Amino acid sequence: MQIPLVVPCVLSTLRPLVSDVRLVGIKKSFGENAIVKGVDLDVIDGEFLVMVGPSGCGKTTLLRIISGLEQMDEGELFIGGKKMNDVPPRERDVGMVFQSYALYPHMTVRENMAFGLELRKLPRAEIDARVAEAARMLELGPLLERKPKALSGGQRQRVAMGRVIVRRPQLFLFDEPLSNLDTALRVAMRGELARLHRQLGVTMIYVTHDQVEAMTLATRVAVFNQGILQQLGAPLELYHRPCNAFVAQFLGSPSMNLITAKREGDRFVGAGFTLPAVGDASGEVKLGMRPQDLRVGSEGPIRGEIEAVERLGFDGYAFLKTPAGPIAARFEGADVQVGQTVAVMPTGDVLHVFSSDGARALRHPEARRA
Repeated sequence: MQIPLVVPCVLSTLRPLVSDVRLVGIKKSFGENAIVKGVDLDVIDGEFLVMVGPSGCGKTTLLRIISGLEQMDEGELFIGGKKMNDVPPRERDVGMVFQSYALYPHMTVRENMAFGLELRKLPRAEIDARVAEAARMLELGPLLERKPKALSGGQRQRVAMGRVIVRRPQLFLFDEPLSNLDTALRVAMRGELARLHRQLGVTMIYVTHDQVEAMTLATRVAVFNQGILQQLGAPLELYHRPCNAFVAQFLGSPSMNLITAKREGDRFVGAGFTLPAVGDASGEVKLGMRPQDLRVGSEGPIRGEIEAVERLGFDGYAFLKTPAGPIAARFEGADVQVGQTVAVMPTGDVLHVFSSDGARALRHPEARRA
């Protein structure tokens, strides 16, 4: 489905004066494959912007263009108000944390963090002070004399971040830095990154395909698909008011249910179901309902057979096969079983309405329209 472009405490010694980023008409192709298709994006000074989308949507390519590791084909890039198109990476004052830790195995944590400063020939006293400050922030003090092989994955990632922090760049870039960690460490490191942003107060741009990371960390989220910026806004704004069906399904876990219906008077009629019509849409539409807004029970407008159950303790989600398509709905304390036929009931005004091709949002629930 082709979706149209949517126009869319602080350590003062470490905080830069300006760190806003502006992308204007950025395009990038590899051979005949257009990866980034005319992206316009303004990053606000001091914010934590998360670029999210499926693999191959162009988000990492954009990050590499900002860092200078990739050259754009068309467009303009500004960092701190200065045009950076022809500025080499080392002169952009940007710090980048990669998915791989890329630590020197023969060096201690202290030496890994200090190495870049030594290459810049900073005074030893200043190097030691910067390393000590970054170690304190990242709780690496007891680990400074260890080598990478003696560290856990989370500790190695903190060292990689410390190596960037000591440089005091005006802009931090993160390229899926938590993807190599197990679930528990990912949760812990998300907290570390949020705390780091609050302490430094600098602009951070973070790339991930994990919508949980986006919703947890971001000041604003930029959702990409097929090289196009779909929507930009605060996490809950995008969750409650997605501009199209792609954004609606990408943000949220389990993802939003989408079913096809046709308006007939005051009803939406689809395969095996009828729902009260809302909004002004006519003809064929796509109806969106969050699984959190549906309840499994004995009565409801949609019926189906349970194919899978995700138990989360007292409650969970049932995944149904229905005539209208797959539906996920929440249950609370119910004894639901695979193979059971049940009904699904909306909990109130929950319907999102999209155009028949999913490209435009036509209506959101009243409680979420403010």
